[in-house]
Amino acid sequence: MDDAHSIEAQRRMATHPDIWLLPLNHVEWVHAIAQHVFRREISLSEAAQFYSAFEADRKLGLYLEREMAESAFETAIELAQMYVPRLGTRTLDTLHVACALELGAKEFWTFDQRQERLAKAAGLAIS
Repeated sequence: MDDAHSIEAQRRMATHPDIWLLPLNHVEWVHAIAQHVFRREISLSEAAQFYSAFEADRKLGLYLEREMAESAFETAIELAQMYVPRLGTRTLDTLHVACALELGAKEFWTFDQRQERLAKAAGLAIS
């Protein structure tokens, strides 16, 4: 399933980067596919194919699976207090940035403008 960011996402992935996969990312990915079914953009059988392909990628080790640090929630609270009044970042976006910070990320990938502004404000490099 292609969207406005597919070409750029494929370009980034072609460099074989280390991509962390947290339970939060997994939940959001499944939710995004389910939303496409809800909007009737894909069928249930197409969704099942996406789920299977994702699991195959996981088994191949395409992602570096990590747990969420418990401290990510406290970091998200701090980020919310410091930046959300100015940036309007949503809770899950703030939690994503907090997880990246807690894992010691040097670079942050996103196609969400509010999430990108928060990541930059928090000192993460955006590619």
